[in-house]
Amino acid sequence: MTTTSTPAPITEDEIMQAHLGGKLSVGATMPLETKRDLSIAYTPGVAQVSRAIHANPALAPTHTWAGRLVAVVSDGTAVLGLGDIGAAASLPVMEGKSALFKQFGGLDSIPLVLNTTDVDEIVETLVRLRPSFGAVNLEDVSAPRCFELEAKLIEALDCPVMHDDQHGTAVVVLAALLNAAKVTGRTLADLNVVISGAGAAGIAIADMLLAVGAGDVVIVDSRGAIHPGRTDLTPIKAAYAERSNARGVTGGVVDALRGADAFVGVSSAKLPEEALAGMNQDAIVLALSNPDPEVMPEVAARYAAVVATGRSDFPNQINNVLAFPGIFRGALDAGALRITQEMKVAAAHTIAGLVGEELAADYIVPSPLDPRVAAAVASAVAEASRA
Repeated sequence: MTTTSTPAPITEDEIMQAHLGGKLSVGATMPLETKRDLSIAYTPGVAQVSRAIHANPALAPTHTWAGRLVAVVSDGTAVLGLGDIGAAASLPVMEGKSALFKQFGGLDSIPLVLNTTDVDEIVETLVRLRPSFGAVNLEDVSAPRCFELEAKLIEALDCPVMHDDQHGTAVVVLAALLNAAKVTGRTLADLNVVISGAGAAGIAIADMLLAVGAGDVVIVDSRGAIHPGRTDLTPIKAAYAERSNARGVTGGVVDALRGADAFVGVSSAKLPEEALAGMNQDAIVLALSNPDPEVMPEVAARYAAVVATGRSDFPNQINNVLAFPGIFRGALDAGALRITQEMKVAAAHTIAGLVGEELAADYIVPSPLDPRVAAAVASAVAEASRA
């Protein structure tokens, strides 16, 4: 007879000890044990490579690590649930992101945290550093600056750029909704979706769902549903007021969820139980705020057929690690200069498809630890890029 024991709780001291010295190191990819090794890896041999790159810059991506190196860039203004904590305090998170790139995507990565929140200064810094990396993963940059920063970097750099808080989240949410719709006997086009939160993730999710033909999308911010009649909207929100909310919803989240099929929470706002009661039958609830979901799964399950969170201790964890390692790997494999909407949609369909015949209400996306995911996503993204 075998017994399983509950893992011991993680203590603050254990966490601090584990992070001593950081989570990253640099390792050589070739031996450095003999004079011959040194002559090849460094002087005089390395001069031959430098001369070759000088004569033919196209050799730089193949004969240095830059072509496979992802820079994880943050200004520390929107770190996890901690908010604007600054560049230095954001570094442990960026180190973790770089470790995930290596573990799940097989890509080298380096964290770059910048002591400026000026968009143009960040762009100028990365333009000057461009020879040192092959792609940029923006991380934990506050909205609405993140939209401007990403757009300017895409124009300024000849390499893939993606703000993962926006697009990685949107990709995994799309995968989850594709399979949640299938579990409940519908398609994405059948779903009226309400998104709580109009920050980086909320806007990107709305953009993705509108692009692939969701039935209707209503974005709710702290002042209520976004619609053309509001006079307090930022330019970005105003643009989405014209593109979304075909049902003409006004009021708050309770009003928005009346007759809705799916809820996606990407804000810290709590979802009242009465709002869930107004949703359609076989509702879908993705309460993704961490560590505290907008509504706890046991409450959501009273009204919804499918429930997901961002946490690893509940079924259906919606985690960006399902998307970003494979997206960047595929973009770099294909030599892409941009990460396009088609590449992101391909990633979402691939993630959804990996669930296969095991699809169920409590299993709508693969585990973040599923070793198949990054390779499959990379292949789909590279194919979409080449197409």
